[in-house]
Amino acid sequence: MSARHGPPGVFVRGLAMGIVEVIPGVSGGTIAFITGIYERLLAALASWSPRSVRALVRGGDRSAHDLGFLAVLAAGMALGYLGTARLIGHLLDAYGLLVWSFFFGLIAGSAWHLGRRLGLRHAATFGIAGTVLGAFVATLGAGRVDPGYLQFFLGGGLATAAWMLPGISGAFVLLLLGLYEPFVAAVNGLRIDILAAAGAGIAAGLLLFAKVVTLLLGRFRRAVLATLTGLMAGSLLRLWPWRTDEALLSPEGYRLATGNDPMLLGVALAALAGAACTVLLLRLGQAGPE
Repeated sequence: MSARHGPPGVFVRGLAMGIVEVIPGVSGGTIAFITGIYERLLAALASWSPRSVRALVRGGDRSAHDLGFLAVLAAGMALGYLGTARLIGHLLDAYGLLVWSFFFGLIAGSAWHLGRRLGLRHAATFGIAGTVLGAFVATLGAGRVDPGYLQFFLGGGLATAAWMLPGISGAFVLLLLGLYEPFVAAVNGLRIDILAAAGAGIAAGLLLFAKVVTLLLGRFRRAVLATLTGLMAGSLLRLWPWRTDEALLSPEGYRLATGNDPMLLGVALAALAGAACTVLLLRLGQAGPE
């Protein structure tokens, strides 16, 4: 195993995945995808089943589930998410334009890198379809709901399914479902009953969705990759820095609508910094998946 894919490298990837999952609209699956561990992660998750769990409890082969990899990745994600949530919240409040611009550049660079490897046929079909779907999801909205255990279970499963796809954030799905603030409140308040319901949904989503994606990648790899690339491109609407709750705006439109400085130079530099981070991540993952 190369140093890049050893425990320290896997932990760093998990850290990055946890950090970006704090931001609705940015997927931890994107980080897994462009740093070369996406398919290993899917394979590890897809290896689980009720039968394999029973065999593991009885002392079966732990290596069949890549448990060391999953444990190190999960530890990195937990640390990244919990350690960054408050900081990102503060930065969004104080420097929202620059933060959104940074992530816009990160995802735009990822979509460009992956998209340039696609053939014209796949880019013109599945790529465009993915872009339309990503743009549709990115512009959806949802009202407030009074969620119960079933809603948290379903929300956990759908958010996890989104997390596995580069371009769609699990936190964004929770926002769409009206579950983001209740879930954060449950985490902060240690509501074990709510966290258990959401956790069960997360586990179900991981197991079921990983198997489906693994099957699709095995049979329709280029079509799936083209669709995922399109999803990333479409999701850029969710990260457009000059926006209000009602519309995407031009820099001048933003100035007129909000009375705030559109910070053109700062936004451009932040977006370039995000794209530069994509380059670093790709080098970490040996230029991403082929």
